[in-house]
Amino acid sequence: MNRTVVLNIVGLTPRHIGSETPAIRDFAEKGTLRRIRSAFPAVTCSAQSDYVTGTAPDRHGIVGNGWYHRELAEVQFWKQPEAQVTGAKIWDLLKQKDPSFTCAKLFWWYNMYSTADYTITPRPMYPADGRKIFDVYTKPYSIRPDIKKELGEFPFPSFWGPAAGIASSRWIADSAKWIENRYSPTLSLVYLPHLDYGLQKLGPTHAGIAEELRRIDEVVDDLILYFQSRSVQVILLSEYGISPVDRPVHLNRLFRQKGWLAIKDELSLEILDCGASRVFAVADHQVAHIYLNDTSISSQVLDLLNAQEGVDYVLDESGKKEHRINHSRAGDFIAVADSNAWFTYYYWNEDSKAPDFARCVDIHRKPGYDPVELFLEPTISCPKLRVAWKLFLKKIGMRMLMDFIPLDAGLVRGSHGRRLETGADQPVLILPGKTGSVAESLESTEVMNVLMQAVQPN
Repeated sequence: MNRTVVLNIVGLTPRHIGSETPAIRDFAEKGTLRRIRSAFPAVTCSAQSDYVTGTAPDRHGIVGNGWYHRELAEVQFWKQPEAQVTGAKIWDLLKQKDPSFTCAKLFWWYNMYSTADYTITPRPMYPADGRKIFDVYTKPYSIRPDIKKELGEFPFPSFWGPAAGIASSRWIADSAKWIENRYSPTLSLVYLPHLDYGLQKLGPTHAGIAEELRRIDEVVDDLILYFQSRSVQVILLSEYGISPVDRPVHLNRLFRQKGWLAIKDELSLEILDCGASRVFAVADHQVAHIYLNDTSISSQVLDLLNAQEGVDYVLDESGKKEHRINHSRAGDFIAVADSNAWFTYYYWNEDSKAPDFARCVDIHRKPGYDPVELFLEPTISCPKLRVAWKLFLKKIGMRMLMDFIPLDAGLVRGSHGRRLETGADQPVLILPGKTGSVAESLESTEVMNVLMQAVQPN
């Protein structure tokens, strides 16, 4: 087998490969670049699951970064156990071919209790006193204390939130080298999220993206040189392209106007009661799953969605089957936003009634994805000082909210989730060496077989 590392450069498309990314550009020119017709929805968890199983959400079950659990009456995002992904994974299949095969899965999602040999994934600790302590989860467990001793703590604030930046991708890159030095796995899957932050905050055409491209290119260049020096073949990969957006769409507020949402008053703030609502939306970037608890209003909901500005189209049962997302976890309808629009989870009409978690980085409590977590409330004076003060108070045991996130969805300038058909905006798979025709794009479900062929040629 050919020892291989796959560098997942989130958000990278042919449009971004050029003068600001000399290492990636040179690698692509010497190798073979294939465009990928992205997963649907074009979000991290679905895309990665397509890549590692060779199947679509109708089979592997990952219909988004989160979904509504009907049996629990709860929306859950970013859950990590690998058992959620149905089907054999690339590392399972390669191990069947060669029992000596090993795989390292570094910050790819669904990384807890994985059948891969070596894993590292973000996993905070939540003591009973209300604190949140940043940490990682690893397999085997011994990696956790050893790697933190050598690399330091994982810089969790730079992985997501207003402080998101290059530090987390650098730490992940260093962890890939650490794992290679220690274990020399046959296949390493390495997640590099940095570019995604700027693309969502600024938009893909903003001048500031040039600096973000330079930063991730430096990390990728270092990894390419390092792994090539150890005779490990390098493959570059990405998950989706980002669309410029200027229109947030609030589907839950639309349903609320119709009297279809159930809202609970908790400590004078409003909480969405999904189980008691007649219909509600689980927003995930440019895709929203619409769950009906009352099927008698099905046609009214569909008509309302189709008439809503910012909604491009709505999938019913036949549409879900066509898009290979007809799984029990999926919504009864799936709304897809216009290319310049995206869906919020917002359901309150007055910001003073917004739940306390709305102004926090709180990816597990919010009933939908919230890219506004990338921003600091612009009206706060001396925000870094205020953050430092609250962190100090938390450290000495006092309770308070880290409520620095704005409620202005108009700040977001980039989103993803819908399929982008323009070649310059599609995700990429870049293989070493010239491997023939690159005229046709790959389906996301074909990526696994290409990777398997690279690791173990026929």
